[in-house]
Order: sequence, then C-alpha cells, then structure tokens
Amino acid sequence: MTTGPMNTGPTPRPGILEITPYVGGESSANAKRLIRLASNEGALGTSPAAKAAYEVAAAELHRYPDGGSTALRETIAEIHGLNVDQIVCGAGSDELIALLTRAYAGPGDEVLYSRHGFLMYPLSAMACGATPVAAPEPGLKADVDLVLASVTDRTRIVFIANPNNPTGSYLSTAEIERLHAGLPAHVLLVIDAAYAEYVDAPDYSAGAALAESTTNVVMTRTFSKIYGLSALRLGWAYCPPGIADILNRIRGPFNVSLPAQKAGEAAIRDTDFIERSRAHNEQWRDWTAAALSDLGLKVHPSVCNFLLVDFAGIPGISAEDARIALKDQGILVRQMGAYGLPTCLRIGIGLEDEMRPVIEAMRTVMAGAGQAATG
Repeated sequence: MTTGPMNTGPTPRPGILEITPYVGGESSANAKRLIRLASNEGALGTSPAAKAAYEVAAAELHRYPDGGSTALRETIAEIHGLNVDQIVCGAGSDELIALLTRAYAGPGDEVLYSRHGFLMYPLSAMACGATPVAAPEPGLKADVDLVLASVTDRTRIVFIANPNNPTGSYLSTAEIERLHAGLPAHVLLVIDAAYAEYVDAPDYSAGAALAESTTNVVMTRTFSKIYGLSALRLGWAYCPPGIADILNRIRGPFNVSLPAQKAGEAAIRDTDFIERSRAHNEQWRDWTAAALSDLGLKVHPSVCNFLLVDFAGIPGISAEDARIALKDQGILVRQMGAYGLPTCLRIGIGLEDEMRPVIEAMRTVMAGAGQAATG
C-alpha cells in the first residue's frame, strides 16, 4: 500500500524545479470599471491599419504561415535601415530571449543581468540549467563597472534591458559601448530594447549598430508595447550573421503566426499612429509623475510608458496597501516585490480618462495614510 507520493515519472533538467513561474500583471478585479495599468500595454491600443490586416488574415487561418516571416523582416529592414538577413522574428521577444539562452548557456554556465532587470532573464537561465547572476544596481540604473566586475570565466551571456523595466532608466550609447568593450569576445551581450520607441534622448540608441559591427551583440525588440500587439506575441532580434543562423536552426519552423506577421507589417508602417502614441505617452507620463510627486510620493525618472513609484518612508501605508486600495477602485497596477523593489509600484500610462482617476484614487489613499499615521 502506498503511504506517500511517489515520483516515478521523468526527472526534469537541473534548475527547472527551482523556477517560480512568471506571473504577469493583474487583468481582472471586482469593479464596475476596470483601469488596467499593470502590464505596460500601449495606451492607444492597436493601430487601425494593424487591426484591418489582422482581419484580412482570418481568411487564411487554414494555411501555414511563412516560416521565415519574410515580408515582415523585409518591412522591419526597410523601416529601420537594417540588413534583412540579420533579422530573426519570434513569438514575442520572450521567445528570442529563451532561444538565445538555450543556444549559448547551459549547466555550469552563468547568465548575468542587472539586479532589477526583466525577470525573464533569470528564468530563461534556470530553464537551461545555467546559473543566473544579478549584478548590483545602485540608483536603479545598470552600472557598467559593477556588471563588468560580476563577469567570471563562467559567464556566457549578459542581458541588459535598455531602457529597463521596471525602473524606467537607460544607459547611453557610450555606456553600452563601454560595457561591450569590457566583455570577453566569447560572451554574448543581449540588449533588450523593448521600450526603444518611447525614448527620444539624444544620447540613446537601441543597439542595432553594435549588432551590425560586432560578432557578439544581439538587439531584441517587441511589438507588444507602442505597437499594441501584446495579444499576438510578436518580436524580433537583430543579430550578427552567425547568431542569426543559430537562432534559425533552433526556433520552431512556424514560430510566428500569419495574423501576427500581417498585423506587424501594418503596425510598423503606421507612423502616424506611432507618433501619436509617443506624444500621448510623453504628455501623460510627465503629467502623472508631477501629480504623484505633488502628493509626496517619490517618482523615479522614466523614459518608458510607465512610472516606478516608491512608498518607502511614507508613514501609514505600504506599496502593497496602496495596490490593494487602488484595486478596490478598479485600478490595476503592479507591485514590484518580485523585482527586489517591495516598496514600489509600477504604474503604466493609459488614457487621460484613466490617469486622472488614478491620481484622484491615490490622493484618497495618501489622505487615509496621513490620518492613520497621526491618529
């Protein structure tokens, strides 16, 4: 008679059982109106041109997609002035991050990232049996010297989100070039530029030039943010030819769906929609940051479509208290404990009629905190 559980099935590779599955931002609450600001989604939604292309693709759902995403890659190359043969498309940049890790790291290797970088970096490392290593990140910005100091003879990949989620900070072109120059030639530098379209700082570049001029730099991009195609899972990487060849060998033969390819082509050509999205984000990001600061909260500078708001030192309330209070009013934001920032909330930038209620709700939250602290 069996008295306890028996594991007689296959044993997974080392590291996999240590993974805590990624949990995305909340998307539901018991409220009449829901304001979803927990996942950094595009405030203006999806380009009408992309929606139309998606609907046309519905007539071809019984067909396999182009396995090489040829038309989409040609469009990306045209718009960004890149070499089409160095572009590899994927089911979101998450898939490309996982494929790069699988291709270049394994048991006994280390995958390095900045302490408050995207959670998919350590998760992808652990899934391959590699060891994730977090470089210290003082000031909520990746520190080139501290990243380089964390490189060992076991380091195989360095991931840098630029700009970074969830801090909103970025490294300049000069800083990225200095980081690359300090790495051994066999170490792969992956520049994850998911939020590049929102950045207008003159000292910023997304990383394409390094990917074109070196043999060990990859730039990844996504259609999930400013293009508003999160549901379709679409991303791309710009790689040295040798790395593009490796990714094409190990990716699935039809890893990007036909509707995603067609919507992506239309979205990246809709420059008017992109410019409106960028302008809207800048206006309401700055407005929201100023309004939150006026309430006594610390708002970290951001070049992205979200703000990192710190409740450290605020008497009578924690970040989690504030998250719950906002959720009770139908406003969903993200608690940052999983990123090592338990005193912070990340608030995405939405429409005007979403951001104004956020400030009114936060004003109520802060007033209640003040009463609790003095009562």
